[in-house]
Amino acid sequence: MTHQQPKQYRSPDGLPVDIAIFTITSHAKQGNYRMLADRRLDVLLVRRSASSEAYPGYWALPGGFSKEGETLLEAAYRELKEETNVDQDVMIEQIKTVYYPGRDPRGWMPSVLYCTLVKEAYLLKLAADTDADEVRLFPLDEALKMQLAFDHNELLQDALTYVQTKMMTTTIAKQFLPEEFTIRELYQVIQTVVPSFEEDIANFKRNLMTTKARQGLIREAVTEGGQPKTTDRNSNRPAQLYVYTDYEPRISIYNSGLF
Repeated sequence: MTHQQPKQYRSPDGLPVDIAIFTITSHAKQGNYRMLADRRLDVLLVRRSASSEAYPGYWALPGGFSKEGETLLEAAYRELKEETNVDQDVMIEQIKTVYYPGRDPRGWMPSVLYCTLVKEAYLLKLAADTDADEVRLFPLDEALKMQLAFDHNELLQDALTYVQTKMMTTTIAKQFLPEEFTIRELYQVIQTVVPSFEEDIANFKRNLMTTKARQGLIREAVTEGGQPKTTDRNSNRPAQLYVYTDYEPRISIYNSGLF
């Protein structure tokens, strides 16, 4: 029995990964009245080295080539550490693979996109290294108007759509709230990520507390004696405090019930 010679295939340098990291930053208002701080959705970008083979000096999503001896997730975390000094305590998720002819001037170059929405505390020690000359957070509105390297404008929009969907379909908002929070604080977090979300505050509260799909999602915070707890930290009038429960609703798109 004869063995056929193996076909010769092009061996790429490694499948690239790109990572979109979003966070919500708080900006206190000036004045003598207690008010909610402004919140803003930011995204982490790196400035590509001036000596880069492609798009030198352009801002881009962090990322780079995977190595033969690592998984794509390991590659994403390595690139994050090397380019931004962000560690593995930031949980990232793979959301898509993208390729079309001409997306990279260096040749055939697919990319795997990861993303996450994390607390600002995880991004306090940013530092550029390896292929990045600079790293910093940009207001999302500003980043969307920039000319980013490669097709990163489109990747950024894809990642934004993903985190907006997560904000509207999971309890990820709790990461950006104190354990006991007001309805207005919760509403503000959601609207920071999903500006198109507009709901009358009274209806918003009523829906969270009474609809079948969200039964048990949040409840009133009470003292040991069972009395409602309130706060005046963001207002001159006391506001009821709430807490999340451990309940995670899973809503079917095909009927009004749960599964």
